[in-house]
Amino acid sequence: QVQVVESGGGLVQAGGSLRLSCTASGLTFDDYAAGWFRQAPGKEREAVSIIRWSGVSTYYADSVKGRFTISRDNAKNTLYLQLNSLKPEDTAMYYCAAGNIWRPGVAGPQPADFNYWGQGTQVTVSS
Repeated sequence: QVQVVESGGGLVQAGGSLRLSCTASGLTFDDYAAGWFRQAPGKEREAVSIIRWSGVSTYYADSVKGRFTISRDNAKNTLYLQLNSLKPEDTAMYYCAAGNIWRPGVAGPQPADFNYWGQGTQVTVSS
């Protein structure tokens, strides 16, 4: 049985930083495209950053490029998302996900391509 668990969310002031972590049991992140989506109230879930199996390719949403960094520790089977220079518009539930498809097209990776999801961790950025 696969379990994906996120941690590290919280309340932070604009300009601050957070680091999200995601651990999994029952799957190995290095075998999947894995990363982070977010969903704000009233909005669709969107890909934030995804790293491809073997780590040769990464995707970042335009809105987070230069501020967020995805990384993976294969020995710990853990994904990280470093969030710097946070803005109020980054406020959302952040979800960790893994899937078998790497398809970062114009619209970015799509939630339907990801099979395994965590429950989410809330990030709230105050102005």
